[in-house]
Amino acid sequence: MTGTTTISVAVILFSVVLIAWLTFRPSITATRGGKMLAFVAMLVFPVLAGGMGVNEHIQHSKTTNFCLSCHVMEDYGKSLRVDDRSYIPAIHFQNNLVPRDQACFTCHTDYTMFGDTTAKLRGLKHVYAYYLGKPAEPIKLYTPYNNRECLHCHLGGRGFEESEAHSKDAELMARMKANKLGCTSSGCHNIVHNIPSLKEATFWKEAGK
Repeated sequence: MTGTTTISVAVILFSVVLIAWLTFRPSITATRGGKMLAFVAMLVFPVLAGGMGVNEHIQHSKTTNFCLSCHVMEDYGKSLRVDDRSYIPAIHFQNNLVPRDQACFTCHTDYTMFGDTTAKLRGLKHVYAYYLGKPAEPIKLYTPYNNRECLHCHLGGRGFEESEAHSKDAELMARMKANKLGCTSSGCHNIVHNIPSLKEATFWKEAGK
């Protein structure tokens, strides 16, 4: 249980105790102090606890474990451990180039609930499909992968800026930074999750596990 969750539970319990006390001793609310206490117990504390709870769940939804808890995402989790340096997600995950506990969110910061209004509506569609319908197969991005998701980590990095493949043509770099030339669709880094190949793949085993 995280610190935020502990505080939220404590606020809820304290609010319940105050409400129970006010229920059995309603005469307390006859005074100005009693009215203020009732206001805090029945409105302020519940709203505060609810806000902390929502924030806790939002933070949890950024975790890799949360993303991979859906059955349809299991193969994407497996692809993070493919023992092949040409797999972009795998090489980032295995070498801690992205936080492993937030690997999915780090590379998809604009997806569903974290994106714009359209993305949020698509997220609701996913919830409906998962619980009441049937998820689409194969899973595909709604729009081409945006270079912004690469650049928010790599931009300014020496390995990226001084790479011969990136720097030999100034126009090439400018097009990548302007998202006019896709990092994952230009033929340079086009092996991403590559789910169909997992049957023949070998997998990396983390030391000590």
